[in-house]
Amino acid sequence: MSDFLINNAWAAAPQQSAGYGQLVFIGIFFVIFYFILIRPQIKQAKQHRELVASLAKGDEIATSGGLVGKIKEVGDNFIVVEITKETEVKIQKQSVSIVYPKGTLKTL
Repeated sequence: MSDFLINNAWAAAPQQSAGYGQLVFIGIFFVIFYFILIRPQIKQAKQHRELVASLAKGDEIATSGGLVGKIKEVGDNFIVVEITKETEVKIQKQSVSIVYPKGTLKTL
């Protein structure tokens, strides 16, 4: 007799299906994720591409590795940077992180 009551109780429980509420929640979660993580990352990458494209001879730069110097030569993928009067190094353009205003290296 008790089996009969338990089976009836399970049968009487309403069945919930995956509805629009869950889809809306996932959509809202994706929009928040986009504005907090994806959009700022895209904006920062665009600014870096513009910075790398605008590099010119004579610019004073700092690389992501901490190297500071003045650009002596600009190529397609590489630049030659003068660190001191006797020392020049060849680095990838993508490693440039900051372009300083003219005359900044004299104050460092």
